[in-house]
Amino acid sequence: TFVSSILFPLFSLSPIFKRSPDITKARATKSEQLLRIDDHDFTMRPGFGGPAVPVGVDVQVESLDAISEVDMDFTMTLYLRHYWKDDRLSFKSNTNQSMTFDGRLVKKIWVPDMFFVHSKKSFTHDTTTDNVMLRVYPDGKVLYSLRVTVTAMCSMDLSRFPLDTQTCSLEIESYAYTDDDLMLYWKEGNRSLNTDERISLSQFLIQEFHTTTKLAFYSSTGWYNRLYINFTLRRHIFFFLLQTYFPATLMVMLSWVSFWIDRRAVPARVPLGITTVLTMSTIITGVNASMPRVSYIKAVDVYLWISFVFVFLSVIEYAAVNYLSTLQERKERKLREKLPCTCGIAHPGMMSDCYSEVDVNTTGNYGMPEENGMRRERMLVELAMESDQMTGHVGSRAYSSIWIDTHAIDKYSRVIFPGSYILFNIIYWSIYS
Repeated sequence: TFVSSILFPLFSLSPIFKRSPDITKARATKSEQLLRIDDHDFTMRPGFGGPAVPVGVDVQVESLDAISEVDMDFTMTLYLRHYWKDDRLSFKSNTNQSMTFDGRLVKKIWVPDMFFVHSKKSFTHDTTTDNVMLRVYPDGKVLYSLRVTVTAMCSMDLSRFPLDTQTCSLEIESYAYTDDDLMLYWKEGNRSLNTDERISLSQFLIQEFHTTTKLAFYSSTGWYNRLYINFTLRRHIFFFLLQTYFPATLMVMLSWVSFWIDRRAVPARVPLGITTVLTMSTIITGVNASMPRVSYIKAVDVYLWISFVFVFLSVIEYAAVNYLSTLQERKERKLREKLPCTCGIAHPGMMSDCYSEVDVNTTGNYGMPEENGMRRERMLVELAMESDQMTGHVGSRAYSSIWIDTHAIDKYSRVIFPGSYILFNIIYWSIYS
């Protein structure tokens, strides 16, 4: 006890046993003392009660990450910088050098309360630390910078999709301070917006970035300064040419093949028409599945649906040909039953067979090849009229009304369908290009 009572005062006076000071904490304290943080109320804006505080803004766009037609939004990563002057942060400096701080000091002073209008989601990057920087100059000027990724709404007009050009805007505004308290402006006009040269999008060509400033009015709070970052995007058409337009055009052209197939080849023409119709339906469904459910007609809808109509009409065309052919065959049977046996009738190129023994599908040919587009039905009518003249029957002209050239429908369709589709393409691309 005696020894400890002697040594304790000695140890307590020795500097070796004193706790070493926290250098980091000491520096922070000196900085706050130099800026006189505790001497002012930073819950109020600079110059409270006086004119509005001018706050300059400039932006560097790091990347334009995504454009979504379905969600009607875009995602952008940017560096947002604010410039203002707060006399309460002025300090004495012999070298006139600024002091730079991280995000810890931001919570202790006044900073503009900016937010992104019409934003759906936004966040400040925090890897590996909060991406926030505060720089204070001796005269009280402040630079506040942060790195933000924001997803904001973009109202798109898709009436000309995919031949469209879209203009989207990122809007910046103070949440609490009206234009009487805070005046937002672009620090250097249109030069306040800088973009990375490597920015590119897979489906869009970035045509222009520019800035604008407007006033926004809220009925319950007043007028606010609002800054706009506008960018114009033009959609690349080549992807849609390969995935939509070319397949649709090929399906329409494939449907025309049936015009060159024999009308009696039902197993060939019917599946061809049905296949092209179903393929067009699949293309239309696939395009609409990746698009928002808008209530107006898009340019791609016009092209696909008119192509679908052409394919559908090619199926209807064969139905008409087949129906008229069936009617013709019935009339041929009735005519064959009424005609007497033509055995022994001298006619160039005729066979000496009885008419009734000729097959229905070859009725009217009598072994003669078709010349100059002459049809079987017409040959049949001529034969009937000649036989009546030789036998002396009256009313032989009654058979002339039977002639129906069913092959003419296919012949005209080979010209009308391609010509109409080419005309449609000329009008379509001249309007939407």
